[in-house]
Order: sequence, then structure tokens, then C-alpha cells
Amino acid sequence: MAEEAHNGGGAEKEATQVAVVFTAVKPQLFVQAPKAKDAVQFYKNAFGAEEVGRVNNPKRKAEQETPLILSVELKIGSFFFIVSDLTEEDSTAPVKTATTGSVFCLETEKVISAEAKAITAGAIAEIRAEDGDADGARKGSKLIDPYGNVWLICTPVKESE
Repeated sequence: MAEEAHNGGGAEKEATQVAVVFTAVKPQLFVQAPKAKDAVQFYKNAFGAEEVGRVNNPKRKAEQETPLILSVELKIGSFFFIVSDLTEEDSTAPVKTATTGSVFCLETEKVISAEAKAITAGAIAEIRAEDGDADGARKGSKLIDPYGNVWLICTPVKESE
């Protein structure tokens, strides 16, 4: 019989320790500076993201040049994520290069409309959703945003009877 894993749990001897409960997981997307501002606007236009909070880099004066973004927290539905500028001189950044390879799945009953909105905002469609759902199968799109992240837009999974 397999042992069930718990947040921060494990061996029985750890039972006296306080259990760790995570309240959220928030992915952080890094884009090459100064593109975070554009990325935030793309996510707002393409997916209807709402800006929850923003922290600009205090080392730049707003009146001198566009401030870099330390973090912008965005919300799509009940999903939160963070977008940040990444500069070569930032030694405190948790990553040293902007990477791609992140994949996000957005569920909606309006796949075709969501796909069209994202493409209009600048996403590239790698796989287009098909109209019609005759066999009841899940339908969806695969889009690449201008920063190299993959966004799958699909209908929610239907529970089998």
C-alpha cells in the first residue's frame, strides 16, 4: 500500500511538527527587460487578465525612463500569476535568463472566441480549435504568446457518467 504524501509531511516522527499548508501557487514569468509592461498588456488583451498589484523597480526614476517591473500580479479567472522584467545586472533574480517552456491551460466553454481574442492581441495559433463538437470530445487551441509561453485554451473536462 502506497503512503500518502502531504504538504511538509512525511515520516511519522515528523508528526509533532507543525503541518505546512500552502494557500496558493503563483507561477512567475520572466521576460527580457523592458518587455514586462508589454507582456502585461498582452495578457490583459488576450485573456482578460486583471491586474491585482504592481511593484516597479525603485532604481529607475519614472521621469527619466520607463521603470522596469519587479512584479505585476495578474488574475485570469481564479488563477494568479506574476510577470517580471529580467535584466542582466539583477543579481537577486531567482533566474538569470528569461526562459520559455511554460504551459498554461485556460478552460472555457467559449474556446473559439477566446482563441480569436488572443490571436488579435498577438498570439500565434499552433493548433486551432475546430467548430462543432459532434462526438462530445474536448476541443481546444494551442497558442504561443509573444514571449514564448504556451497557452492551451480548451473546454472543461466533462465528468464521465
